[in-house]
Amino acid sequence: MLRIPKKARRDILAAQRNEITEYYVYRNLAKTMPSQHNKKILEGIADCELGHYNFWRTISKEEVAPNRFRIAKYVLISKLLGLTFGLKLMERGEQVAQANYENLAKYIPLAAKIEKEEDMHEQELIGILNEERLEYVGSIVLGLNDALVELTGALAGFTLALQNGTLIAMAGLVTGISASLSMAASEYLSTKSEKSSKQPGKAALYTGIAYIATVIILILPFLLLSNLYVALAYTMSFAILIILFFTYYTSVAKDLSFRNRFLEMAAISLGVAALSFGVGYVVRILFDI
Repeated sequence: MLRIPKKARRDILAAQRNEITEYYVYRNLAKTMPSQHNKKILEGIADCELGHYNFWRTISKEEVAPNRFRIAKYVLISKLLGLTFGLKLMERGEQVAQANYENLAKYIPLAAKIEKEEDMHEQELIGILNEERLEYVGSIVLGLNDALVELTGALAGFTLALQNGTLIAMAGLVTGISASLSMAASEYLSTKSEKSSKQPGKAALYTGIAYIATVIILILPFLLLSNLYVALAYTMSFAILIILFFTYYTSVAKDLSFRNRFLEMAAISLGVAALSFGVGYVVRILFDI
């Protein structure tokens, strides 16, 4: 008979609960899928999770209830921010439990093999999910990046040159709308020439909407606050938060490095803003505004 220490038994029950929780996450998401391709993939992963749960149950000899909060959390995240992002975020969270599996392998050698095989299987299946949002994420990031670099710089320059919140916001809005149309057109032509699976019109739409949404967020402080320098500080803060969110999103969804991409984008946006602020100061002095 297999003798398992009390702590290892707790780890077994924790692993068991994790597997049955993820089973319900995948199963619930599969029910909402209009795509039969994605539905079958999610059902396949759910069956894998259930098999893993049953493996641990044969050892613990107990039934374990799933974590209902965690199920609701990852189902909601997957629906709001995309299926691939939600599932990869959930799988990243499993890294915390790896120490438990390593410890359990001392008593149950088969545990390490099953965990490794399942992890590889899940990553392969998640990698072949078809998701429009992820397919066009490059177009969204293109719109965001250009808006952040151009508008933070323009608004910083306008702040010193114009010295009027409404004028700065209006100038930023006109600049932003014009640039968004230009970017959307460029993305349309670029996607069309690439002959990729993306639709040029849809890629252009994603780029334009991302650009305009970023413009609106960045000019809001100048419409709501009377102190121009405080408004500029808020604009820069919003820019950093947007960079932070979308860098994290793409790093999770596409398995990319977060730190380097975030620091690079933040440095570019803030650097352009600082240079434009200086240009605005020079313009103000030269034209005695």
